[in-house]
Amino acid sequence: MKQSVRVTILGQDFSIRSTCSVEEVQKVAAYVDARIAEVMAAGATADTLGATVLALMNVAGLYLESLRELERAQSAMSQSLQTLDDKLSSALPE
Repeated sequence: MKQSVRVTILGQDFSIRSTCSVEEVQKVAAYVDARIAEVMAAGATADTLGATVLALMNVAGLYLESLRELERAQSAMSQSLQTLDDKLSSALPE
């Protein structure tokens, strides 16, 4: 069931409805707020919308890289399992 959680991002309060725990929603909000603050501190842009878009681009890039790493790990695991299956098959009598 969805619950409403109040979080603060860029000094503004938001009410987020989510099926996640309160702690998880707060953790995500804190992460988003920190990423935006990093962009603003770096001086990339002074306006909050621009900082938010740049932070979102950074987070999306990290997310997509994580997906690629997951796919590589799954492929390596699949190859290892296939190798193990081949070895077991050849070691067992028919």
